[in-house]
Amino acid sequence: MSGKKIRLALVGVGNCAASLVQGIHYYKTQEIAEEAGGLMHFDLGGYKPNDIEVVVGFDVDSKKIGKDVSEAILIPPNCTYKICDVPFLDAPVVKGPVLDGAPEHLRHYYGKDYFVIGNEPEVDVEKVLKDYKVDIILINLPTGSYNATRHYVKAAFAAKCGIVNGIPELIASCPEISEEAKKAGVPIIGDDWKSQIGATIVHRALAKLFEDRGIKITKSYQLNYAGNTDFINLVMRGETKHLTKHDAITSILKNDIPIAPGFAFVDNQDDVKTACIQIEGKKFGGAPVKLELKLEVVDSPNSAGVSIDAVRCCMIAMDRGEAGAIVAPSSYFMKHPPVQFTDSESREKLEKFISGE
Repeated sequence: MSGKKIRLALVGVGNCAASLVQGIHYYKTQEIAEEAGGLMHFDLGGYKPNDIEVVVGFDVDSKKIGKDVSEAILIPPNCTYKICDVPFLDAPVVKGPVLDGAPEHLRHYYGKDYFVIGNEPEVDVEKVLKDYKVDIILINLPTGSYNATRHYVKAAFAAKCGIVNGIPELIASCPEISEEAKKAGVPIIGDDWKSQIGATIVHRALAKLFEDRGIKITKSYQLNYAGNTDFINLVMRGETKHLTKHDAITSILKNDIPIAPGFAFVDNQDDVKTACIQIEGKKFGGAPVKLELKLEVVDSPNSAGVSIDAVRCCMIAMDRGEAGAIVAPSSYFMKHPPVQFTDSESREKLEKFISGE
């Protein structure tokens, strides 16, 4: 047992953060974990889920700033599935830098106001991280937050905090940033959540199965739609998500194949995401084959099932003095890691990383 707490800062207090915070308090014992399911690891290198201690959150929403994280995670536009009640955490939400992290289309979409940027002054991120003795920052900003993400990364380097990047901004998989992290003595796990059982990991598995069985894939698409703010943003600013999804699937195949990921916003679905996957190909003798699959999940717990392990792996890396991009957990938890492996290979590498082999 480590006996240590992992002091976590949430960069973005949206649906993904809400699911993680609730999950930390839900999985209090191994008995609960075994009965409920949903965890890949209860004990991960000596760290249990409730060893993660959320100490501060960064957001720009006027309704969340100044609230305790336990309250902020319940404030609209957050709309995810409720896992459990969360006690008062004494973890304030402070106003982070806006930069490109709150685009107009995300605040006002088709006549509906989703949030208003707070009038409070922006905090000094590095100072907050130091004041709250943060170990790890968890980035869940809107897709396309290029400048905002790098602002937090730079502050984490200065404050010597580990970084877990759950969005499709290329941080761990950027050689220059990874090299900066090494110089700063900071580990990074990223980039972009490969959800616990989401469209990408299912699509990867099926495409690999087709290839392993000698099927020539001629075309494939993946359409995702939901009613949360992430999907408002993806409709308007989904270029990097398109890249990470495409690369996650094609990188494990011998031949490049035409894959078209797409996104749509359906207001009344809230945080329920539907993925429609189609793969077409040619089998023995050139005979056609077509697979169609529909997957429905609550989107944010799907990321939390991964982030609850990624945060603990990042802490393990910090305990060991490892810095730069941490390949094994990145390859298993993320769509766009520095190095891609098949899911079975990356799982094996992850377990070796956890055990210290």
